[in-house]
Amino acid sequence: MTTPLLQVRGLKIGATVYPPGEKPHDIEIVHGVDFDVEAGKVLGLIGESGAGKSTIGLASMAYGRGGVELTGGEVMVNGRDVLQSNLRDIRKLRGAEVTYVSQSAAASFNPAKRIMEQVIEAAVLQGKFSKSDAEDRARALFDKLGLPDPDHIGNRYPHQVSGGQLQRCMTALALCPEPDLVVFDEPTTALDVTTQIDVLKAIKDAIRDTGVAALYITHDLAVVAQVADHIMVLRQGEMVEYGTTDQIINAPQEEYTQALVSVRSITHEEKQPTEPVLRVENITARYAGTKFDVLHNVSVDLSPGQTLAVVGESGSGKSTLARVITGLLPPRDGAITFAGRTLSPDQPSRSLEDLRELQMIYQMADTAMNPRQTVGTIIGRPLEFYFGLKGKEKQQRIQELLDEIELGEGFQDRYPAELSGGQKQRVCIARALAAKPKLIICDEVTSALDPLVADGILKLLLNLQRVEDVAYLFITHDLATVRAIADSIAVMYQGRVQRYGTKSEVLTPPFDDYTDLLLSSVPEMKLGWLEEVIAHRKMESAGN
Repeated sequence: MTTPLLQVRGLKIGATVYPPGEKPHDIEIVHGVDFDVEAGKVLGLIGESGAGKSTIGLASMAYGRGGVELTGGEVMVNGRDVLQSNLRDIRKLRGAEVTYVSQSAAASFNPAKRIMEQVIEAAVLQGKFSKSDAEDRARALFDKLGLPDPDHIGNRYPHQVSGGQLQRCMTALALCPEPDLVVFDEPTTALDVTTQIDVLKAIKDAIRDTGVAALYITHDLAVVAQVADHIMVLRQGEMVEYGTTDQIINAPQEEYTQALVSVRSITHEEKQPTEPVLRVENITARYAGTKFDVLHNVSVDLSPGQTLAVVGESGSGKSTLARVITGLLPPRDGAITFAGRTLSPDQPSRSLEDLRELQMIYQMADTAMNPRQTVGTIIGRPLEFYFGLKGKEKQQRIQELLDEIELGEGFQDRYPAELSGGQKQRVCIARALAAKPKLIICDEVTSALDPLVADGILKLLLNLQRVEDVAYLFITHDLATVRAIADSIAVMYQGRVQRYGTKSEVLTPPFDDYTDLLLSSVPEMKLGWLEEVIAHRKMESAGN
């Protein structure tokens, strides 16, 4: 019997926390985890935010991020305990035997250096290849990963390729030194579903062809089902369940795993349109200093108390439409009518009433809140600004809003750093509700959250909609979310509305080619789904 390439036994990981007004103290965030990964096999690590997935993955490189300390256990790579290795040996390990693919390739590449220079850097520095041989290997990997013009794409800078292409370049970077183990940390989470298909296929083919072992970290069971041989489910630093992918997906034993498998059980009865609260008419727009329009003759309506989902791949114009509606990007042509009045094209010219009644919730709650302000201050600001509330009256309204978002007592004095991802997003929702808006633009508000937390946020938004009669313009690339909450749908492609109507109309065939591609790209929690989709597309391509 062969020895697993990676053996983890009793892994414990701790950190020091610094609560406001209290003494620093140590906590344990991973509690004695065991697992193996054999050469050529993939282990999926899955669980909610804070479960310890990324922390465990980085431990295989003897690394603890952000003050995290590896406090106990063994991490054996090729028979050596990396936790007991000296710094020199650890440096030889990283970028040679073990490599890492992060969630955001855009944040990981140096924008001032060409792609090729960065892809070959570790392979050359670690003495695995000469510069010339490393470049040859990189070009071969570019080709294997399905990148366009593999002989020359390395000459580009990171901003000159798409997000999906850059994520594949990062996979090439990780594979270039011929490592024994690759840690994939949410490598497709930030991608739209059509791009995700290509990246998943490229990753799976690369693992198969190179024979590396891999840890695949994600919160999306449907995605991990396509690439993993085994899955370990984590929660709060402990292993909940471990088994083959087939067993975890089709016969989960533990209650928590069953909840993950059955998530997105939301049912929402589609409502028929009434007199619109928002009317976008023939909007055409471009960014200052550019020569090309990014929106072309876009028209949509949204009724009070209803949800319009705007879907499409990255670059389709979804967020640009939101910028135009909020007045951050004045259009070149067209008009926007809101609550019976024509909105000024630019935000500074809009009335206080316009600003109050049209609110926005952003994708990343972390960057949308001031980390130095308490939850009470964050929610209380619009109460002062729009309604002049102060003192006891303001505190009472803040608490009412916290109750509405199901946080309740004890949160007013907390800072954002003391909240989970789902709690932060709830605070952002409360801040928007504080203005008593008629319309809230939700820009990918659940895409950074794990499925169970995202499910809770969506249910909260629907409950609030029933109570407050607020309309949502919901920007997303998650078709499962669209099916769960939308009343109407606008499918966007290259700045144009490709398909538009009620949810039942848009999701009922016959489809145009792009909508068909979009709908067929949503991962299903079924083994072999990726291969089925790829085979179907090859047949369609051959038929054309």
